[in-house]
Amino acid sequence: MRILLIEDDRNLCDTLSFQLRKEQHEIDICHDGRDGLDLFVQDAYDLVLLDRMLPTMNGLLVLKKAREAGVRTPVILITALGELYDRIEGLDMGADDYMVKPFAFEELLARIRSLGRRSGKWEAHEALSFGDISYDSGMRELTGPAGSLLLSGREGRLLEVFLREPDTVLRRMVLLSRVWGADAAVEESNLDTYIHFLRKRLDTVGSALALSTIRGVGYRLENPHVS
Repeated sequence: MRILLIEDDRNLCDTLSFQLRKEQHEIDICHDGRDGLDLFVQDAYDLVLLDRMLPTMNGLLVLKKAREAGVRTPVILITALGELYDRIEGLDMGADDYMVKPFAFEELLARIRSLGRRSGKWEAHEALSFGDISYDSGMRELTGPAGSLLLSGREGRLLEVFLREPDTVLRRMVLLSRVWGADAAVEESNLDTYIHFLRKRLDTVGSALALSTIRGVGYRLENPHVS
């Protein structure tokens, strides 16, 4: 799962990022409210862990603006403010869950798993399918009418993004953020290269799916045989 952690306590960020990466999650970290909002509204994450008390813009305002922008990414508020009013205010603002510091990491993992079951999106080693292909995200194995093959990590991540939102135009910046990370120094041409690789992999397994270019916007994985 790709997680955005917006938290100004750098020690907590270091601890959580280390623990979450051990659980095979990918983490991007931001210590500032305004910068965090810029990353949040890219809609490039599966989950946001959001502190309430942040420099430049408080967490509730970050959440409010992201929801107003149409971003529905699940959010767990993590904060030292634990009164009933604070919890109600956070949940009413659009948070999906609320944790009061200090908390046990095992509880945070349980909350993440609970949100995953609720959405049905984040099960580990998930088998994803669309049209005439299936993809085992744990084995990184792509299967189509003509057989199976293993994808590289980057190819697999890119395909997984498309399979989670088939028939949807995905903007170039969203793809770059989800596959390479929001802060990665990567040329946009790298995305075009991996799109080329992925088209070849689909062709090799005999798939009829099309990875279409939407000029000036991004790409879409679609089934041309379904109207």
